[in-house]
Order: sequence, then structure tokens, then C-alpha cells
Amino acid sequence: MSNRPVGTRQARELLRVAFGPSVVALVVIAAVVLLQLLIANSDMTGAFGAIASMWLGVHQVPVSIGGSELGVMPLLPVLAMIWGTARTTAAATAPNTSWFVTRWVVASALGGPILIAAILLAVIHDAASVIGELQTPSALHAFCAVLVVHAIGAVIGVGSKVGRRTLAASPLPAWLPDALRAAVAGVLALFGLSGVVTAVSLVVHWGTMHDLFAITDSLFGQLSLTALSILYIPNVIVGTSAIAVGSSAHVGLATFSSFTVFGGDIPAVPVLAAVPSPPLGPIWVALLIVGAASAVALGQQCARRPLPIGAAVAKLVVAAALAAATMALAGYAGSGRLGNFGDVGVDQATFAPAVFLWFTGIGGLTVAMSGGLTRKPRVVAPPKPVPEPEPEPVPEPDNAPEPDDEDDYIEADPEPDLQPDEPLVSWSADEVPADEPEYEDEDEPETAYQPRPRTYEDLDDDPEDHFIVDDMPDDPVTGDQPRRAGD
Repeated sequence: MSNRPVGTRQARELLRVAFGPSVVALVVIAAVVLLQLLIANSDMTGAFGAIASMWLGVHQVPVSIGGSELGVMPLLPVLAMIWGTARTTAAATAPNTSWFVTRWVVASALGGPILIAAILLAVIHDAASVIGELQTPSALHAFCAVLVVHAIGAVIGVGSKVGRRTLAASPLPAWLPDALRAAVAGVLALFGLSGVVTAVSLVVHWGTMHDLFAITDSLFGQLSLTALSILYIPNVIVGTSAIAVGSSAHVGLATFSSFTVFGGDIPAVPVLAAVPSPPLGPIWVALLIVGAASAVALGQQCARRPLPIGAAVAKLVVAAALAAATMALAGYAGSGRLGNFGDVGVDQATFAPAVFLWFTGIGGLTVAMSGGLTRKPRVVAPPKPVPEPEPEPVPEPDNAPEPDDEDDYIEADPEPDLQPDEPLVSWSADEVPADEPEYEDEDEPETAYQPRPRTYEDLDDDPEDHFIVDDMPDDPVTGDQPRRAGD
């Protein structure tokens, strides 16, 4: 969805989010109710009340008929409702969607079902005035249940699109997405392995399941029992998960755990043939392996990115707590009162703590053995600034000749005081360099070049070298050359 203002296309998507899953559930429920009434050759007097009650029952709202309360509702329809809400909200949300549009998507996912729940409560109240056996459920309970179911679906759907961006922009730890992934892996492992155990137990107790199907001779009755068993399979798997972690499940007075079994009356639902029968064999104690294997799956996910021991422990604890809360919520949703049989469900006082202990204990051992721990990096103090060395003074040249006496001392005077008859200062060809280099103060060589004035002592002894020669012809008389000015 683009970030433009909500227009025609956005309004259509919001309507789909608000009413899509709920309307689909209503259509399916209406088809089932009408089919049952048609097969039973019954009139359509209570059809609307039954449809409304079943729609609220999908959202875990208890249904009361003739003074008997059906509080333990099947988990498969509510899981399908959560999946439908998550799918529609994810389709209406893009990774770069603005928060304004995201809030509208979430509000639509919650507002539409609340509106339908209010209408269906009015329908049930009207039908209860005609059918005395039908009772109107609590409005507060109904609204809260519908809100929670669709809120879970909306959070899952929107979180799959913008969850990572939200966590990256928040001050929460960076390992929180890994903890969420580990919690999902642990829950799926526990639920899946418990489902395998349930299927094996049904095969072992095939005779009991056959007897439960034989309570009716009609094909429609057996099809109804099959459909009812399929709807309650997640409830049985949750009970198996409670037994796998050391907790217990109960159906009325009958209690089942990995260590002991107390018998009692069980409803004639074929899927309940999977429960163990007394006396308890040693094979059920091996069910604890399921809890340990699920904890290993959670620990392996936590060890995917090694962290220091403090952050690794925090990630493991958060993942275990999320997994325990999810299983506790599933256990609460799958529990309730079943008419004259009493309460059906798991022991909530021990289920969530048992899941948390298994996942933290075995999961922490798995993290340590899988290399999920690293050493905390040492904090190195920044190096102190080194002061710049002061420039060393240029030493005086050591190879300068020291005069022995006053006669050998030559004063380097740039303008020597010469006598009128003395020649000007001149340079010899050996002493004057071709290109005199220019040195900086700090790059000046140890021995600097200083010109030395010439004196009469440096002149050659031969006076003829200082004569001036002109190109005059020889004297024709004497044949001698003219003398130079120095003679």
C-alpha cells in the first residue's frame, strides 16, 4: 500500500481487512448449520441464533444451551481466524507503509469484527426470546474475546511487514528478533512433536477409537464425529504438550501426566482415544524427550548469532518466556467447562512454568555447547596524545678552524677596510659554487659556507701575473714590448 491519502483503492483494502475473515467464517458456519437442519428435517426457527452462537464460539465465547455450558471450544477454528486476519493485514501493509496507514489497517482489523460481534449479540438476544433454551453470552466477555483474537492476527500480519523496521528504530536490544524467532521455533517444535505422539497414540488405541465411532450407525453421525474430532485435534495436542513438559491434563476427574493416570468418564469423541489408560506404562515417561528436544530447537536458534554471556542469557530468557506465554495462552483457550463432564484442559499452575524451565535449562545448555557464547570485547582506552617534540637548536659547526695566533686570524668582514693601494676583494673559481643552495634554518648543514676575503698574502709571488697587457705593436726601434702599468 502506498503512502498516499486513503482513496478508493485503500478504502477497498481496508474493507477487506475489516470484514473479510469474519464474513468468510459466517458463510461457512451458515452453510454447516443449514446443512445440519436440513438433514435433521428441522425448521429454520433457531437458525440465526445458532449461526451467531457458533461465530462467537469460533472466538472462544462459551455457548450455553438448556443450562449446559460448552466452554471448551475447538482451537482449529480460532487458529484459522487468526491466520485469516494475519493474511489480510499483511496483504494491506507494505514494508515502507507510513504509520498513518498502518494504524488504519490495525483499526480496521479490530473495528470490523467488533461491529459484527455487536450485531450477532443482538441476534442471539432476539433468538433467546423465542427459544428459551438459548442464553445470551456476556457482552463484555464476547467483545474481549473477539478483540484479542483479531488483535493477535493483526499484530502477526503487520509485524511480518514492518516489525523489523520498528525494532531497529526502537531502543530495544538488537537480538530481540532472534529471540522471537527462537520462541517460534520452540513452540512449533513442541507442538509438532506432540502431534506426532498424538498420532502414534491414536494408532496404538485404534480399537478404542473404533468403538467410539460405533456409537452411531448413520453415515451423517460418523461424519459429524469425524469433523468434531478434527476440530479438537489442536486441543488434544496442547494436552499432550503439557504431559511432555511434566505438567498434566485433565478431562473432568480423569487426570493424565507422564508419571501417573487417574481414570474417569471421557466424552465420546474419537480423538480422545489418544489419552493413556491406566495402568501407566513406562513408555509415557519417555514422552519427556519431546520437551527436551523442543528446548534444544529453541537453544539452537538462540545460538545462531553468538553473543557475550550476559546478552546470550537475556536472549534465552526472553525466548523461553515468550514460548511459555504462547503455550499458556493456547492452554487457556483450549480449556473450559464441558457440561456435566466438568472442566477440561491443562493445569495452568504448572504448564507455563514447566515450559519455561525446560526451555531455559536444556536451551541454555544447548547454547553453551553450540558455540553461542563469546567473550565480551575489552574496552581499550584511547591513546594519550603524544606532545610534539620541541625543535632542537642548531649546533655550532665543529669543524671550523680555530686560529692559533693573531696572525692566522682572518676576520670575515663583508666590507674590509683596505688601503687605497690594495686591490678589491675577489673570489677564486674554486671557492665560489655554481649555484649556491638556499637552506632553511632547520635544514642548514653543520658547516655553512662563508666567503673569506683575500689579502695580499694570498697573491702569487710572480708580479708579472698582475700586469695589464695591451695589444700595442712592438717598438720598431728597440724591438722591445711596452711595459705594463705595474712595472
